[in-house]
Formats: sequence, structure tokens, C-alpha cells
Amino acid sequence: MENYNQTSTDFILLGLFPPSRIGLSLFILVILIFLMALIGNLSMILLIFLDAHLHTPMYFLLSQLSLMDLNYISTIIPKMASNFLFGIKSISFIGCGVQSFFFLTLAVAEALLLTSMAYDRYVAICFPLHYPIRMSRKVCVLMITGSWIMGSVNSCAHTAYALRIPYCQSRAINHFFCDVPAMLTLACMDTWVYEYTVFVSAILFLVFPFIGITYSYGRILLAVYYMPSSEGRKKAYSTCSTHLTVAPFAYTYLRSRSLRSPTEDKVLAVFYTVLTPMLNPIIYSLRNKMVMGALRRVIQRFCSVKQYKRHIYFTEFQTVTESNQ
Repeated sequence: MENYNQTSTDFILLGLFPPSRIGLSLFILVILIFLMALIGNLSMILLIFLDAHLHTPMYFLLSQLSLMDLNYISTIIPKMASNFLFGIKSISFIGCGVQSFFFLTLAVAEALLLTSMAYDRYVAICFPLHYPIRMSRKVCVLMITGSWIMGSVNSCAHTAYALRIPYCQSRAINHFFCDVPAMLTLACMDTWVYEYTVFVSAILFLVFPFIGITYSYGRILLAVYYMPSSEGRKKAYSTCSTHLTVAPFAYTYLRSRSLRSPTEDKVLAVFYTVLTPMLNPIIYSLRNKMVMGALRRVIQRFCSVKQYKRHIYFTEFQTVTESNQ
């Protein structure tokens, strides 16, 4: 077995894939998912920005979700890919802290944003007459700003503590990124107090949002069930894609160290760091008529501008040719 004990301050990320053909196949699959997530989330952000019909609170929140997913997957996958391709598994002490900070910030911010999105749909379907007041532009900005700030503050506290812990000689993290619970297994001190704070943070920023999302969608489904119009029910269902992805993330951080398994942690991490950023744009685009309609309008606008420029070019070319004759 390779010896990862070292005296430098660098950490070693043991990675996700074994050095075999199966590992290479899984690596290629993850890269394809990564590219799909990049294209999908960038497309959603540009589409919402370019089409005036999507300048509503729901799609304003959705653009922020795409932005978070874009940063989320970009924080983890590029480093993992370079480690696998070049065989250099080390990550600097500061680099590990930076990766951990952005990961925790985006994770908590996304959980809070998903709660805001669930509330947005709850008000739109259960209290449609109150929607312009309860979900004004000011309220949306406060929701988004609050998500980012609370995620950053929580992440600062956890990252600062994780970087101050004295680590033993072995600095091999059995994960594919700098996850704080995986780093705690290398500590040379008793971390039960800090593990308790992690538990409290998971309750506040993951379990409570999960309960809020579940309650909002439960009320929505109940209201939809009593809708007299089948068209109204269909519209409500199409705008209420349940984003309960905070559940596996909460499960990861609520367990004590004795109940943790590196393999299980990696599988759960793949779900919320790789698959979810790829699935969110698909759920909100292919199953949403307004997004598909906006996509057609943007494509038509682009084609008409291109045809107009081509027409101007040929007109000027013909004018120059006739003047030369």
C-alpha cells in the first residue's frame, strides 16, 4: 500500500476512482456530466437574462440556483480531474481551506435558496392575489443576499476551525475534495465539541430548510389536488419540481464519526456535487413551457439578427459592385 505519511503541510486527496479501466470509464462519465452541468447552467443564466418574459421572481431565483450550481461543481471537479489525470494527489493547506470554504458556502446558500424557491411557489399557488406583495423584487434580493451571507458566515467559522486543528503525520484525506468531516478523522485531538457545532449547523441550515421545503410542497400538492381545472393542476405541477437534495447532504453532516463510512460519504457527495447541478437545469427547462418558449424566442431573435446582418452585407457589396461598374 502506498505510504501517504509526510512531513509537509500539504494534504493528500485519495480520490474517487481506482487506477483501472473501470476508474477511467467512471472518470469520463463524471467529466461528461460536468460538461452537461456547465452548459445547462450557463444556458439557463443567459436565457433568463436575455428573455424579458422570464424577468419574474421565480426565474430570478432560478438564475441564482444555476449560478450556485455552476460554482458548486467548478469548485470540486476540476481539481479532482487534474489529480486523476496527472497523478498528483496533493493539495496545499491553503488550497484545501479555500476549497472547503467555497464548498460549504455554496452548500448552505443553495439549501436556503431552495427554501426561498419553495416559498415562492407556495405563495404563487396558495395565495396568488398576495404574490406581488409577498414576492416583490426587494424580497427576492433580500432572500438571495441572505442566503449568500449566511452561507459565507457559517463557512468562515467551520473552515477557520478546521485549519487550526493540529493534524497527525498522515495527511491523506479519504475523499475527492477537502470535506471537513473527512479532515477531522486526521486530527490529533478530540473534536467532539466541534462535531457538536457541525451537528447544530446541519440542523439550522439543512434540516430546517428541508422541513420548510417539504411543508411548502405539501401545501402546494394539497392546493393542487382541490383545483377544479385540470389545466391549472398541470401548470402547478410543472412549476413545482421538488428540490429536496438537501436531504443527503444533511444526512452526511448529522452522523457522528463512528457511523461514518468513507465509501458512503463519497457516494453521497457525488449525488449532491455532481448529479444535482446537472439535473437542475434539465428539470427546470425540458419540463417548463415558459423556458422552452423563451429558448425558441432567443434562437429566433439570434437567427433574425444574423439574417439581417447578412442582408446588409450583400446590399453593401452589391452597391459597391455597381458603383465600380
